[in-house]
Amino acid sequence: MTAMEIDTEKNIQRKHSTYQSLDKTFDIQNEIYRGQQYSQIYFARLHTMRTLLYSLVTHWKPHVPVCTVLGLEEGKECIIVGTLFKHMQLKPCVLDEYSKERSAVPLVKPHNFMHPDDHLVLEDESGRVKLGGTVLSPSTYVTGGVVALHGKETTAGDFLVLDVFEAGLAPQIEPQLKSREDKYVVFISGVSVGSSTLNPLQFQLLVDHITGHLGDEQEQGIVAEIVHVVFAGNSVEIPLGLLNGQNLASKDQSRVSEAVQVLDILLSQIAAGVSVDIMPGSNDPANFALPQQPLNRCLFPGSRTFNTFNSCTNPHCFELDGVRFLGTSGQNIDDLKKYSEARDELEFMERTLKWRHLAPTAPNTLGCYPFTDRDPFLIESCPHVYFVGNQDKYGTRILEGSEGQMVRLISIPKFCNTGLAVVLNLRNLECHTLSFGAQPSTLKTFNDA
Repeated sequence: MTAMEIDTEKNIQRKHSTYQSLDKTFDIQNEIYRGQQYSQIYFARLHTMRTLLYSLVTHWKPHVPVCTVLGLEEGKECIIVGTLFKHMQLKPCVLDEYSKERSAVPLVKPHNFMHPDDHLVLEDESGRVKLGGTVLSPSTYVTGGVVALHGKETTAGDFLVLDVFEAGLAPQIEPQLKSREDKYVVFISGVSVGSSTLNPLQFQLLVDHITGHLGDEQEQGIVAEIVHVVFAGNSVEIPLGLLNGQNLASKDQSRVSEAVQVLDILLSQIAAGVSVDIMPGSNDPANFALPQQPLNRCLFPGSRTFNTFNSCTNPHCFELDGVRFLGTSGQNIDDLKKYSEARDELEFMERTLKWRHLAPTAPNTLGCYPFTDRDPFLIESCPHVYFVGNQDKYGTRILEGSEGQMVRLISIPKFCNTGLAVVLNLRNLECHTLSFGAQPSTLKTFNDA
């Protein structure tokens, strides 16, 4: 090929977008641990949510008085605001686990701890009261949610719930859909590099597709419209048998680091052409408790050389061209599955938005940092896109709020099991999936119905 032919080749330029990280609220580097317990984060949550609910219930039922649990009077209708606590017979207990470990009977761990005899209690600083009636279903709610309840005290001392009021979706900024051209964001989760379930060729196909090394000129033109890639947790899998607290032999050390090295090589290929966010997950080498802090950049010697590479927190919040994204690596939804019931993952996601709390079960059954003066999981601004990683299947729908809010919900499946990545169009927030297979002609795009 002559020099003249090289000069006249058509170069496809990748589109760009304006990126802003909003993870500061999930940063714990400035926090100081002084042996504090978790009561303070509950107090902070109740104070913030109660102030909000007090301002809303005046429009909900202005004729009904508001009182505390201690101020309840038998037969008198009123509204009380407090934190829900769910008594669960099957909820795991440390002492029970200890006694079972000493027993010859094998342990059977259920995937859901619901029981017909579960019941709810509402508590505030003044006291607690058992909730009755059929309006408030124990199968829907979990410990940690803050709600307003309309009802009356019975002769038995219970509170008969007549109606329930939730905070609803938070205020939402107007999306700046100034760009009327197609720009795409790709979501991947559960890659699990190093696990036996991942087909390495599938992941390489994904990388080659994003970087424009697959397809003809038309396909590459579409790929050039990808402006951002998000890895939503569980990007590597380290054998649990090696993480037993003992010093590792040199052979085992190489096994632990090999998965991260492979991930770094593939991430650096993507970061060379498009901006990348990587979030920690439950299986990644990061702190266990939420909010998980960014994966240490020293783990990625190749990727960190690019200014397009971003190691982020979990939960993760950011804006692209004025569109606000909020997402987790899946621990909050996985925990809700254990202690409540819903049709699918998207319904669990809806509840967290309507309760204005990303992780209501933290710190009761979901580990989190013991904050003293704030609860970082409260949702103060409604996102335009809410995504959750490491789920069993793909799902998406639009959630509409009472004040015109519109949120695109996305359940991202585990890539190592499904070979699926999710693609979002910034122009209209429409979704579809990319399916990658190891056999010929299995690279497909399925439009969301």
